[in-house]
Amino acid sequence: MSVRILKGRMVAVVLLGVAAMLGSCMKGFLDMVPDNVPTLDHAFANRLEAEKYLFTCYSFLPQEGHPDKNPAFSGGDEAWTYWPMQEDYFYLDPYNIARGNQQKASPYMNYWDGYDGKSLWQGIRICNIFLENVGKVYDLQPYERDRWIAEAKFLKAYMHWYLFRMYGPIPIMDKNLPIDAPPAAMKVYRQPVDSVVNYIVQTLDDAAAGEALPMKITSVTTELGRVTKAAALAVKARVLVTAASPLFNGNNDFANFKNNNGQLLFNAQADDQKWVRAREACKAAIDMAAAAGLKLYYFNSAVVEVNNFTRTELNIRNAVGEKWNSELIWGNTSGGAPTYWLQTYACPQLDPNNFNIALKAKLAPPMKIAELFYTKNGVPITEDKTWDHANRFKLRTATALDSGIQEGYKSVGLHFDREPRFYADIAFDGSKWFMRNGEFKIQSKSEQWAGKKQSRIYSITGYYTKKIVNWNLVFDKTSLTVESYPWPVIRLTDLYLLYAEALNETGDAAGALRYLNMVRERAGLKSVESAWATYSTNPAKYTTQAGLREIVRQERTIEMAFEGSRFWDLRRWKTAPQELSKAIYGWDIIQTTYEDYNRRVLLYSPQFIAPRDYFWPIAEGNLQINPNLVQNPGW
Repeated sequence: MSVRILKGRMVAVVLLGVAAMLGSCMKGFLDMVPDNVPTLDHAFANRLEAEKYLFTCYSFLPQEGHPDKNPAFSGGDEAWTYWPMQEDYFYLDPYNIARGNQQKASPYMNYWDGYDGKSLWQGIRICNIFLENVGKVYDLQPYERDRWIAEAKFLKAYMHWYLFRMYGPIPIMDKNLPIDAPPAAMKVYRQPVDSVVNYIVQTLDDAAAGEALPMKITSVTTELGRVTKAAALAVKARVLVTAASPLFNGNNDFANFKNNNGQLLFNAQADDQKWVRAREACKAAIDMAAAAGLKLYYFNSAVVEVNNFTRTELNIRNAVGEKWNSELIWGNTSGGAPTYWLQTYACPQLDPNNFNIALKAKLAPPMKIAELFYTKNGVPITEDKTWDHANRFKLRTATALDSGIQEGYKSVGLHFDREPRFYADIAFDGSKWFMRNGEFKIQSKSEQWAGKKQSRIYSITGYYTKKIVNWNLVFDKTSLTVESYPWPVIRLTDLYLLYAEALNETGDAAGALRYLNMVRERAGLKSVESAWATYSTNPAKYTTQAGLREIVRQERTIEMAFEGSRFWDLRRWKTAPQELSKAIYGWDIIQTTYEDYNRRVLLYSPQFIAPRDYFWPIAEGNLQINPNLVQNPGW
């Protein structure tokens, strides 16, 4: 069996003797007994073999930078695509989820049993085997053993967290069952939400304790992508913010959700102390990140001379796409080139003279996502008293003063006078796309170089996800060079916004505004206080907890756009039934004139059914094997 992991670069690791133990991931979590025990003697015979086993633990991490293997990319409403797809995909699962086709007989993106060759329960099992046996390795230095144990604990906690976020209350598999365990011991129960959260947090605390994990990676050629103390504390902060959020904190929709032994799985009584705990975890994670030298990314203009508009755009884009940049807390490198497919799915044809079939342009933001970004004044388009919201669909002609649009080009008012993140994150007909090798012009009406010419390789909405395409991508008619970057599972800006949310929920509006404004400053915007006081029709909005909550959530939605955050945030905020049931609109992309192209077209009317769609169903076969597992409500 061959497993690839990143140690500075991707390398092939041949698992001698442990392949038989891994077996088929489709066995599910009930098969907790190693099926080839003698191979453990070889797997932990020496340091080299044990290190291979540690890398096997890493190999079970989902490929979060792959658009078809992370539900948060194509399973929600941030990116739509042409349908049905005959080509240009690995798995159709996330697209089926987005269209409301999830089902319990054989669930889509089923990481419980196995998806993309990865069962997270199997990964947890491998971590447990490692922890049980690493002490046997005779030539392993104590400091190495401590670090590897901490890494395995982190990975085990993270896999529990991934399953928890998908399925809600889950069993806790802290140790593998012994070989002679009776069959009844395998019929495990789901554990209450608070118990699962406490277990994940305690395991992350154990991983981060002491000096076992490094504060930062120093061996950049061999260890980038491995876990640090800052990563452990940042993931802990995210877990606790999620646990404090409405989905898991005082949720009456699941008040009667219980095991078949009567044990309640949700606490319907809201607990304000959960936000206090989350706030403290965020602060500890931010302090650790600062001690590790992490800071908000700003583009180094000495690399390429650019104007102020482009510099701000690259501040935003490269905070995601620049490899191992200054604000990356933990990057997922699973899969070899972790963001290669993401970038090719997102990038349109940029050059009329160099059509490259590898550039798919299919990850298309719907119009409602474009409308979420602020005006240039840093307030929502529905609140800016100087911005013509009523005429946002009327055509205008761009002048030299309209930095984000080609001079002389006609586009709708919606695309004018928007904030820098709008132009950094999204491209559209008439926009500009800056790359390291020059500035390209997007023209995407029918038969233009970025437009629809065939049954594939086009944007169904007329928008493109510019943010996630590394500015070093180079192409011509016959070749494509993509600089793949580690997928930012969590970066400093994300952590700042989580902290701002927790501060507001615990009554510290001044602290929340401080961190919001740090994010806004990097994005080229005035402070919340200044922007709302000057431009908003609701100037006092930020002075109330409810109003500031709305601002925090929209700021987070904008800053973290196309990074897989919105999919989970809408669920934990319990706003998914409203937001994910809004119609998907795009432009009339088969048209050739300004007037005809710039007409809204209804593409799809999704429906998020609550409470069913908050969580994945457990496959029916698992419930038959283990009657102590109860199905999620609505399934």
